[in-house]
Amino acid sequence: MSLWVAVVVASLLSFAIKLAGYLVPESLLAGERTSRVTTLLPVALLAALVVVQAVTGDAGALVVDARLVAVGVAVVLLLLRTNFLLVVLAAGAVAAGLRALGWG
Repeated sequence: MSLWVAVVVASLLSFAIKLAGYLVPESLLAGERTSRVTTLLPVALLAALVVVQAVTGDAGALVVDARLVAVGVAVVLLLLRTNFLLVVLAAGAVAAGLRALGWG
């Protein structure tokens, strides 16, 4: 029963946050600093998510395995301005190859 309560409460909070976004006056969002922050915030959050997923294992332990090498390959390919689909495929192939070899 408590799981359903948590799901309903989370859904209502999510709806309230989205509704609040529509109710905020545009004058509060029109500043240059606010525009910069709202533009760069998703990039920072995604980067943090990738790092956390790449280097944490069970119980939050720091782990260096095939995931970290795959992220490194993806970073290099992105710096070389490779097509994003190829970046994802190459990183996946590197991770799969290293895991097939027993590392990770």
